Amino acid sequence: MSRSPEPSRQSRTSPRVAKKPNVTMTGFEWSLLIGLSLLWGGSFFFVGVAVSGLPPFSIVFLRVAIAALILHVVVRAFGPGMPKGGAVWLAFFGMGFLNNAIPFSLLVWGQTQIASGLASILNATTPLFGVVVAHFLTDDEPMRANRVAGVVIGFAGVAVMLAPELTGEMAGEVSGALLAQLACLGAALSYAFASVFGRRFKRMGVSPIATATGQVTASSILLLPLALLVDRPWELGMPSMSVWLSVLALASVSTALAYIAYFLLLETAGAVNLLLVTLLVPVGAILLGWLLLAERLSPEHGIGMALIALGLAAIDGRPTRWLKGRLFRSEKAG
Repeated sequence: MSRSPEPSRQSRTSPRVAKKPNVTMTGFEWSLLIGLSLLWGGSFFFVGVAVSGLPPFSIVFLRVAIAALILHVVVRAFGPGMPKGGAVWLAFFGMGFLNNAIPFSLLVWGQTQIASGLASILNATTPLFGVVVAHFLTDDEPMRANRVAGVVIGFAGVAVMLAPELTGEMAGEVSGALLAQLACLGAALSYAFASVFGRRFKRMGVSPIATATGQVTASSILLLPLALLVDRPWELGMPSMSVWLSVLALASVSTALAYIAYFLLLETAGAVNLLLVTLLVPVGAILLGWLLLAERLSPEHGIGMALIALGLAAIDGRPTRWLKGRLFRSEKAG
């Protein structure tokens, strides 16, 4: 007697009903948001430790390769599996290049020259670049007045932070600190292009967790030859235990676990609420760098961070809506 074929894992699972993201976040979502900011803020601390014993490409390769192994286990255990089409994997390589290989490498190299807190502040410019890139490369993200104002204010903050290096090096050789800050801004720009490029995965029907797994897998393949040819790891001395533990934490906590928290929060709270994490990441990175790495930031860095935060708030529009709501309620009560 013939048996009917066993249903696939995907067919055995009841379809998920799309849920509209919450406009006002719940206590759990706020906890998740703060936790994600600590996970990503911690990545700058872990890199700050790792660069003392490993070169940049080796750190970045280990970060994405270990994260890929962890996420593949998660996908096999809880998801429908990874897509196998050539077009999807070509897109994974594009996303891995823009969202992992370029920005991770630039940020890690940048942290060989500047403090982790400063790198995290410069990385917070990602939404500023995102607004500009989306305006030119998409049809549904035009520049509005609040976004223009936010970009101008935010990049004024960048100018404040770069000014000492720019004025100090006008007559001489460009400093490593200035190049490092420009590298961190380049990483933010690459993230902005990745945010636009990554829209295709929803149209292709690829789940967010599969997208995260595919991109770190692809970036591992891209970075392996660079790590071997440039860093020549067989010639390096044995790193300390603190370096290895930092790399492991960077891959497992600040990459694999952070991606899971990111996509869970994106699904429940939405992209607008998720933008708030950009404001919180530098706070965690600066605190960890100050407490554990004895890093100090100059006053212009604080001013620049405040201007970037104000620019992001203008782009988000929430403070303006809150103020209008308070004024409306006051007028109504009066």
